[in-house]
Amino acid sequence: MKFYETIKEDIQTVFKKDPAARGLLEVLTCYPGLHAVWMHRIAHFLWQRSWWFCARFVSHISRFFTGIEIHPGARIGRRFFIDHGSGVVIGETTEIGDDVLIYQGVILGGVTLQKTKRHPTVGNQVMIGAGTIVLGPVVIGDGARIGAASLVIHDVPPQAVAVGVPARLGLGFSGKEIQEMTDNKLPDPIAEAFQFLGRQIETLERRMAEVEKREGVMVEIDQYVEEKKQEIMRMFSPEEDFSVGAGI
Repeated sequence: MKFYETIKEDIQTVFKKDPAARGLLEVLTCYPGLHAVWMHRIAHFLWQRSWWFCARFVSHISRFFTGIEIHPGARIGRRFFIDHGSGVVIGETTEIGDDVLIYQGVILGGVTLQKTKRHPTVGNQVMIGAGTIVLGPVVIGDGARIGAASLVIHDVPPQAVAVGVPARLGLGFSGKEIQEMTDNKLPDPIAEAFQFLGRQIETLERRMAEVEKREGVMVEIDQYVEEKKQEIMRMFSPEEDFSVGAGI
């Protein structure tokens, strides 16, 4: 792909993935994520030709001006966009596919001192939320979504959603549903597990109440336990309104 066409494609990617972008001059001057990608392309070009110091120096200059650290050895595909960007770290043996979107504070790091493949492999059309840490040579499959502030230490299958610390999978979504997901719409596997257990407990309580009624057994309800149960269920309810009582 020609140099000019690559630059044009990068600029179009910014307009496509950030609704805040309003003009060409703004994109060219005020988007550190775009600048970091361009500087990385230069650094990677030097790295591939074994000009180690020059490559690292270009990467260091890029980090100084953008707040984004991308090792020149990392391999990055087309239409890669870093939104906001501050605090992003991408390690040496990282491989990133096409059409990937990551937000500020994302770390694609290693967990070993061995000179081997020690950083993540990110597939095509992946979204990684703000503050997420992905450690080791894990593979994030095509079209996956990683929720904000997650810790990923295991592989994530294609078209899957991973959320939490450590990240847990939410499966069974269509390609269209995955594409429409943003950080505030990702499922919460832990909350879903609590909701499931809560429904099971309520079912068992109803059955026990029916048995006690037939046998003529009178059991006094522990009001404190009932209130705590309801409080926990409200805490993990998808309809929970956190503005209530918070002065919002």
